[in-house]
Amino acid sequence: MNFETVIGLEVHIELATKTKIFCGCKNEFGGEPNTHCCPVCIGMPGVLPVLNEKVVEFAAKAGLALDCKIANFSKMDRKGYYYPDLPKAYQISQFDLPICIGGHVDYKDGDIEKRVNITRIHMEEDAGKLLHEAGTGTAVDYNRCGVPLIEIVTEPDLRSADEAKAFLETLKSIIQYTGVSDCKMQEGSLRCDVNVSVREVGSTVLGTRTEMKNLNSFSAVHGAIEAESARQIALITDGGKVTQETRRFDDIKGKSYAMRGKEEAHDYRYFPDPDLVPITITDEQIALYRDSLPELPTAKKQRFIDELGLPEYDADLLTGERAIADFFEASIAAYNEPKKTSNFIMTDLLRLLKENGVEPDDNPVQPIQLAQTLKLIDDGKINVTVGKTVFEDVFKTGDDPSSIVEAKGLTQINDTVELSGMIKQIIADNPKPVADFKGGNKKALTFFVGQVMKATKGKANPKVVNEIVQEELKNA
Repeated sequence: MNFETVIGLEVHIELATKTKIFCGCKNEFGGEPNTHCCPVCIGMPGVLPVLNEKVVEFAAKAGLALDCKIANFSKMDRKGYYYPDLPKAYQISQFDLPICIGGHVDYKDGDIEKRVNITRIHMEEDAGKLLHEAGTGTAVDYNRCGVPLIEIVTEPDLRSADEAKAFLETLKSIIQYTGVSDCKMQEGSLRCDVNVSVREVGSTVLGTRTEMKNLNSFSAVHGAIEAESARQIALITDGGKVTQETRRFDDIKGKSYAMRGKEEAHDYRYFPDPDLVPITITDEQIALYRDSLPELPTAKKQRFIDELGLPEYDADLLTGERAIADFFEASIAAYNEPKKTSNFIMTDLLRLLKENGVEPDDNPVQPIQLAQTLKLIDDGKINVTVGKTVFEDVFKTGDDPSSIVEAKGLTQINDTVELSGMIKQIIADNPKPVADFKGGNKKALTFFVGQVMKATKGKANPKVVNEIVQEELKNA
């Protein structure tokens, strides 16, 4: 029997408002435990929540970017359940009248264009965070209580871990571009619940699903889907049945473990929140939200191709993260060479970010510093190899490229007299490669160029060196 995996996602995204969803507390990552909370967000008796209007705007903008219909009328509901980090014993969320309905995300799985349909997007408040202290027990930090969230619920349109990862990368990029969230997974700004079931290939009936909650990396999502799919297939093949339940995925061991039976909507005892009035958004307000959206990744990518003449590969890579696209555009504003700039970003900046574990949002290089580095190369003051070294120093120290070149004595050697003398001596010291060159072995030329670059610590002008070496070898 051949099986296929069916996947639906619930993506939780923290919104980047200045204050929380129902109170005036700071919406800010970090801080000493329990310093960003008040009676409202920790659910003290008698307090009254007030909906943050900016949360509604941000949720609507996210929906518009994903081609959702924005509801003119929606409401907030109470979702009743208890966890230690949810002090009210209920969560304010949205049930039957969410702010956004429908929509879709188009993404690429390799070279194939695919689409995931969205069921809904709703607003809700985040819970706190449990801190498991080794040897001392578990503490609770309520700073995150009341942080505004949107939950994006997809249809079960995904069929593999690779598809889910590609979809999430595209979704993250779109949301980052809107500015409604930074989507920093390492800070919990984007988390994912994964619903997985399997069925026989060709069947249209959905299998029994399990859910794995609060996965906070793309690799964890990918691993969880593959492990759970394999578990369910093995279970069914052995004559067992999949139980609908919530499971915890251990991404170190690559296994999932049962936590509890999966709750249904009626288990949460939803009812309209009596302390919050319904939400009304006019068509005129929706139009204003739409007009305020920035250029989104697909449109930006096409503009980079059409107006800047970049290859599709470059444009795709540059627009994947808003911070990288913004850096590129600011760089070419200072140095109008799109392809040269793109090459340096793709080969050097992205490498340095990855090697040093730095997020694009925290890139220590200023666009003007990349522009200055490229200008030094263009002006012949340094060569490309030295330019890469200088750029790495800029990344590490923050110093300006020209200061680094001057301080380290990296100015390119263009003096033909100085280079000729050096090359003549190297040729005289290496008779065998000279004989090889004269015998038709052109690789010997590379040897001599390499020796000159080594002797000058990479500072010689490669073009000038190449010309002089060829001339001197002819005369040797």
